[in-house]
Amino acid sequence: MKKRITAVFLSCVVLFSAIIPISCQNRVYAAEGEPQQLYARSAVLMDADTGRILFSKEGDEKRAMASTTKIMTCILALEYGNPESKVTVSKNAVKQPKVHLGAAEGETFYLKDLLYSLMLESHNDSAVMIAEHIAGSVEKFATLMNEKAKELSCTNTYFITPNGLDAKDDKDFHHTTAEELAKIMRYCVNMSPKKEEFINITGTKEYQFSNCEGQKQYYCRNHNAFLEMMDGAFSGKTGFTGDAGYCYVGALKKENKNLIVALLGCGWPNNKTYKWKDSKKLMSYGLEYFEKQKIWRNVTINNVSVIDGIDENAPFKKHTTVGVEIKQPDPKWTLLLHKEDQVEVKMHRKQNIYAPVKKGEKIGEILYLLNGEVIRRFDLVSKKAVRKVSYQHYLKTVLNTYYNVKKIA
Repeated sequence: MKKRITAVFLSCVVLFSAIIPISCQNRVYAAEGEPQQLYARSAVLMDADTGRILFSKEGDEKRAMASTTKIMTCILALEYGNPESKVTVSKNAVKQPKVHLGAAEGETFYLKDLLYSLMLESHNDSAVMIAEHIAGSVEKFATLMNEKAKELSCTNTYFITPNGLDAKDDKDFHHTTAEELAKIMRYCVNMSPKKEEFINITGTKEYQFSNCEGQKQYYCRNHNAFLEMMDGAFSGKTGFTGDAGYCYVGALKKENKNLIVALLGCGWPNNKTYKWKDSKKLMSYGLEYFEKQKIWRNVTINNVSVIDGIDENAPFKKHTTVGVEIKQPDPKWTLLLHKEDQVEVKMHRKQNIYAPVKKGEKIGEILYLLNGEVIRRFDLVSKKAVRKVSYQHYLKTVLNTYYNVKKIA
């Protein structure tokens, strides 16, 4: 009995799957060049083109995020607001602690100017002004922030304030993870319909503006020093609170590589420069040890046997075959890979199927694995439809054969 069960099991394996290995070794050790002794409690390096995490240190730990929060505030203001609209300073905005713009209650500003105040100087009162202008209140704006986080699949992120000040409510505390902060940054610089505006604001070194009344002049200087530290750095946001410590999220594009760094809990006073050291280490690692490589593999796919399928060339046969093709292939697919990364391609395909078969019917799939984890799937589908044999089919075949023979005679 055991032998029969084993035989059936092995037959099923042969019948329903085939494996095409490219390389099949999981990397469970530290890769060559991987950054060591980072200051940040949580750190992530992400490939912004694909969202793949290239390096992670406690990247999924929930932590306070300080003013890196403001990247979400900024992108929502750009997507929901009109840059030329006027924003009135509320009593609530005036009460916000430093760092702040210091505007008076009732004063008005153009939304576009407040976005520079928000992102360059990290003014807390400007964040509240923007939130109230866009959603009507800080609480309603926080709802928008959390909805966007959910849309981006950031399930370990929770926003309470638009400025990132330490906060807690009856649900949770204001937090994110390094991985999800990088994911939000990726959306801001790579995916949002307002990405160009976001990049322009966050990459500006200095900005001057006045209130709508033209009575006061304001000056902003970008505190993202990393913009001058590495070639290709083009966007980012710093942050600090007592709970969060020094935080940073930044983006760099160089040598056909698009990288994002996210750091949480990267030192406390007097360790303000730790975030720059960690950022340099991570960005340098990405630039030196990763290269874009073609991932697509040309795979030979044999025809599938169709039981009870009509063979147009041999109408009396009770089975035929059907061609199989990859649905929506991607021959130009590339991925940023470390030289120790291992790519594996597996094909799972039925060896026999039963008629009728529809054109485009799924027959199997091709899996691409990176270091043992599936990163993409491609469906295998039938190239054409196959009808099922029937008495009507045989009768028609016989009559057609007889008619043709009689006609020739």
